[in-house]
Amino acid sequence: MANGTHVLVLPFPGQGHINPMLQFTSRLASKGLKTTLVTTVFISKSIYSDHPIASTSFRTLSDGFDEGGFAQAKSPDIYLSTFKSVGSQSLASLIKELGDSGIPVHAVIYDGFLAWALDVAKQLGIRAAVFFSQSCAVNSIHYHVSRGLLKVPVEGSSVWLPGLPELKVWELPSLIYHHGSYPAWFDTIVNQFSNIDEADWVLVNTFYELEKENK
Repeated sequence: MANGTHVLVLPFPGQGHINPMLQFTSRLASKGLKTTLVTTVFISKSIYSDHPIASTSFRTLSDGFDEGGFAQAKSPDIYLSTFKSVGSQSLASLIKELGDSGIPVHAVIYDGFLAWALDVAKQLGIRAAVFFSQSCAVNSIHYHVSRGLLKVPVEGSSVWLPGLPELKVWELPSLIYHHGSYPAWFDTIVNQFSNIDEADWVLVNTFYELEKENK
């Protein structure tokens, strides 16, 4: 991306997701890109003062629970489904608003948990990159589940996946190991890969020396 490019960064409204994308946004801004970090209305009430970033603009969108965020929803299912429907419309409106204001968005970087953001970007003719805040190894496991290459519930005591050492079943991510415990979150994690082939870029948090394939 060239200098002058305007990038919209959209993290999932959770601390383990916001912080990595905040740091990444700061790196982009340091390279001369115009960056706009988008958070939910509720999260924005605290994040702006706690995490100032020079040269970065902050905007909000609605998740449908502007007064209380996730805690306002009666269940994860309600929050996630509402965020998808309300957030999609809110994101599209924000992108159009920025364009009308003379600051068009050239690319959207979205958290993998918000796969619907890619659909919005593509509908508006904007390039998009998915950002996975979890480690590469964890994403690999989730990817194999999403493609049916790792069946759940997992049978046996160990699993073998490309690029990873032998894993005991209890070493798998909790939503895989305890399959069925939190179905809404399981669906969200698996659906990260539902449209990944349409993304222009895939950004992954990894350490090669820790996760290189065993010989």
